[in-house]
Amino acid sequence: MSWTDERVELLKKMWGEGQSASQIAKELGGVTRNAVIGKVHRLGLSNRSTGAAPAKAEAKAKPVEAARPQPAAKPKPEPKPEPAPEAKPAAEARPSLPARKQIIPAGQPLPPQPSANEISPEALAKVSEIEKKAKKLTLMELTERTCKWPVGDPATEDFWFCGLPVQPGKPYCEAHVGVAFQPMSARRDRRR
Repeated sequence: MSWTDERVELLKKMWGEGQSASQIAKELGGVTRNAVIGKVHRLGLSNRSTGAAPAKAEAKAKPVEAARPQPAAKPKPEPKPEPAPEAKPAAEARPSLPARKQIIPAGQPLPPQPSANEISPEALAKVSEIEKKAKKLTLMELTERTCKWPVGDPATEDFWFCGLPVQPGKPYCEAHVGVAFQPMSARRDRRR
């Protein structure tokens, strides 16, 4: 099914009349409700969220109801102004929320990473030796038995994954587990 000019005009006409996407799809034939919604979106037609009833519903309204006079709307009373909130002491002030993580688009440089002095020198030496022996796999070559430690900048062609055998229950090889999963006491000592 293709969107011919005639089908698009019929879609516009029916959409303007307030018919649902399901009704339009049934009338057009060979097209789904979602295809109609997608075409309406691509054409930039209004989303009809004004709350107006479809044209058919208005035509079916009883003439007696239309002739009945509507009561005059009563003016709403103005809302009373709320008292200004009292200033709270600094001790009761709400702590500020943590900043949201920044999303970096693909191909952009990465923000500064934790410095190498935060990782034990033994672990770094082990990692540099292991990375010389690494299989240098691509994303598509990874399995559940290969180390998934990324090396390099993903935006360059010099990016790869370690690929050595993983430790049981971990996503990385022995050397990369030593860097990724450090004991709590070692992390606490680094902060001091």
